[in-house]
Amino acid sequence: MILDRAVDRMREIGFFPSFIESYFMALGVLLGGSLIGGLASFLTGQPPFTAIYRMSASLRIWAIVAAIGGTFDTFYSFERGLFDGDTKDLFKQFLLIMSATGGAQTGALLINWLTQEHISS
Repeated sequence: MILDRAVDRMREIGFFPSFIESYFMALGVLLGGSLIGGLASFLTGQPPFTAIYRMSASLRIWAIVAAIGGTFDTFYSFERGLFDGDTKDLFKQFLLIMSATGGAQTGALLINWLTQEHISS
């Protein structure tokens, strides 16, 4: 049921828009979650840049999961691609995961540049 909705949505809007959306969704989840978490740490008296840096590392996998629409759809597509010989869907899911990973990595890189927590003094 869930997979049918995800496949219908991909067919509805096309693969390339889904590819771009997954990149920017992962980027937005990582940046938004880290920056809002940093605001919360500022309000509680904690160092905000350190909190932003740490949250970006822990939110990376969740940004990817949110961007691809949940893990069960992807695993089902992989299963169908491997066992039913539907390699086209397998390749599309792989590209969507790579796009989401790229968005999360871009967000983490931007957070590293913003906070400069990776530079030791």
